Amino acid sequence: MKGLVLSLVLLLPLALAQNAGAVEKLVDEGKFQEAYEAGLRLGSAEGLVLAAKAASYYAGYQAKDSEKADWFGRAEAAARRAIQADSNNAEAYFELARAQGRLSQYRGILESLGLASGIKDNLDRTLRLNPRHAGAKVALALWHHSLISKNVGWLYGANGNVIMPLFNEAIQLEPQTIIHKVELAGVLAAQGKKEDARKQYEAALSIAPKTAADRFDQERARREMAALR
Repeated sequence: MKGLVLSLVLLLPLALAQNAGAVEKLVDEGKFQEAYEAGLRLGSAEGLVLAAKAASYYAGYQAKDSEKADWFGRAEAAARRAIQADSNNAEAYFELARAQGRLSQYRGILESLGLASGIKDNLDRTLRLNPRHAGAKVALALWHHSLISKNVGWLYGANGNVIMPLFNEAIQLEPQTIIHKVELAGVLAAQGKKEDARKQYEAALSIAPKTAADRFDQERARREMAALR
């Protein structure tokens, strides 16, 4: 009897992660590696999207520097599988763009620049499928900002005039999403608008965090606000 009880206890986490809602709960709790494995096991487009998200979160928030590129690569692979499972899944294209954007930081300059067009294509596809996707609007604003700051914007059609409107649209859609304000603050700081940046960091810190990612994003806000001079 004890053996049966022990087996049931060990199998419980696996059983709980047999639906997308349970996988999303693991992501929200910061159990990113567990969520990644559970999403892969589901094998559906929704499960694979969550696996990609979890892998990117683990890479960005918890992984050692030596692990980050590998985990962003896992996110990219899971997102591609999600697209194969459902070519009209907006979140799959967004997660692919997110993973590729972060992977570009770990690859050579030529390969990184080669990813730039693909990242924008995936963000554009996300917004065609879901015009109200706030995360894609923020990511697209960062795409324009990043290429312009590297002085290669002209090669890809980056436009500095769309950065703030994209941020404004995203924040209007999701005013309580912490990461949108943190990303906006980072761009404002890079533009030398330090007081405006400070206001955005403070706004991000005033929101009650709901998930582990929110708490990590607020930690980032505190670090970056403290570094403002």
